[in-house]
Amino acid sequence: MTPIRIHIAILVCDTPIQPIVRKYGDYFAMFQDLLRQGFKDLERSEELKDVTVEFSEHHMVGSNRFLDLENIDAILLTGSKHDAWADEQWICDLTSNIRETVLTHKKPVVGICFGHQILARALGAQVGRNKAGWEVSVEKIALTESIQQMHRDIVFDAPVGCTNLATSPKCEVQGLYLPKQVLSVQGHPEYNAGIMSCLLEARHDNGIFDDELYKNGLSRVG
Repeated sequence: MTPIRIHIAILVCDTPIQPIVRKYGDYFAMFQDLLRQGFKDLERSEELKDVTVEFSEHHMVGSNRFLDLENIDAILLTGSKHDAWADEQWICDLTSNIRETVLTHKKPVVGICFGHQILARALGAQVGRNKAGWEVSVEKIALTESIQQMHRDIVFDAPVGCTNLATSPKCEVQGLYLPKQVLSVQGHPEYNAGIMSCLLEARHDNGIFDDELYKNGLSRVG
């Protein structure tokens, strides 16, 4: 079989808090680890043993520049503390560029949390603050396995043509799928129990989470 190289561009949309960076790395490192493990599992397949993957890092916050798509096979959008529905220029530019990436260039895009919401917005869905409040820690979602959660913004409806992969009591649209083009999840597959515990503690200490939400989330970190 002829060797195949896959180039995945990771669009970094935030920087984790420093205690997490020191212990687990930034979002680029987290997603590299997650994806490399996935490809390692796939290498057991005879059909995929000659596939190699490389990653490139692209910082989006405050940037009005997008990447050259010519040599990129797929894009991953990370999570972020920023609001995907906001009118900040870099968020509007990112949304527009992702729309063009999917609809014009037909490049596959994966979105995680904020990235999930940007994808939905780019494809015409409404995104905004969740009236039900924060969804944190490990939550059960219908039709799929449990997954780490950390968000208070949601996608209100699936864009036309996309399949809604799952739901939870606080979030109706937990993931999107458009064959060979879009895959997104509202949760955080890159998080582990240590990362989630650190985030819960930091947001409790800063007054973002009250005692009840903090203790309840901590009891379910996985």
